[in-house]
Amino acid sequence: MMTFDLTRRLGAEALGTFFLVMAVVGSGIMAETLAGGNVALALLCNTVATGAVLFVIITIFIQVSGAHFNPAVSMAMLLRGSLPAGEVLPYVVVQIAGGCLGAVAAHLMFGLDPVQISQHARTGFGQWLGEFIATFGLVGTILGCVRFNVAAIPAAVGLYISSAYWFTSSTSFANPAVTIARAVTDTFSGIAPAHVPAFLVAQLVGSAAAVLLFGWLLRPGSETEKN
Repeated sequence: MMTFDLTRRLGAEALGTFFLVMAVVGSGIMAETLAGGNVALALLCNTVATGAVLFVIITIFIQVSGAHFNPAVSMAMLLRGSLPAGEVLPYVVVQIAGGCLGAVAAHLMFGLDPVQISQHARTGFGQWLGEFIATFGLVGTILGCVRFNVAAIPAAVGLYISSAYWFTSSTSFANPAVTIARAVTDTFSGIAPAHVPAFLVAQLVGSAAAVLLFGWLLRPGSETEKN
């Protein structure tokens, strides 16, 4: 397996998160424009674009940086011992920066103000639980694939997030960097800044819970051999 230096890994994380948020925000703008007020149709379009871009960027960058694009995933890799403690903060910083730039790029493409403050309320226990579940399932998906089929990670993550858009009350942000970036867009995919902290807590707790449970469940050497 090729090993890339930290600068290139950080570049991959920044670029991947940039495209992820640009796809989320840009497809949300396009969908809201074309859906004629049909929120379900707009969400479906947003879902397809997000799942598709996840498959692409993870396929491209997984051998470079691990294709986290998500502080909750980076934290999970830290807890598993797969990411050095000294690299976590740089990963998180470039993920957030790349995500925010992705939102700005989406706005510029559609002729909107580059930076906006979202007015979209997303709060309450149901939404927080949705974020916990969405992130728990995402990290569990990744850990299961790491254990049994690394090549399946791009498709599995893309499909999981696509489905979680619809079965979680929060539409599955499942990513602190994306959540922060979506606070600077007052479009279909936005979240009010005041509601961001609770989402971040739910996401990080969900990630830690997944590491604990799946770490126990999938621990190497725990299989019982049968003759």
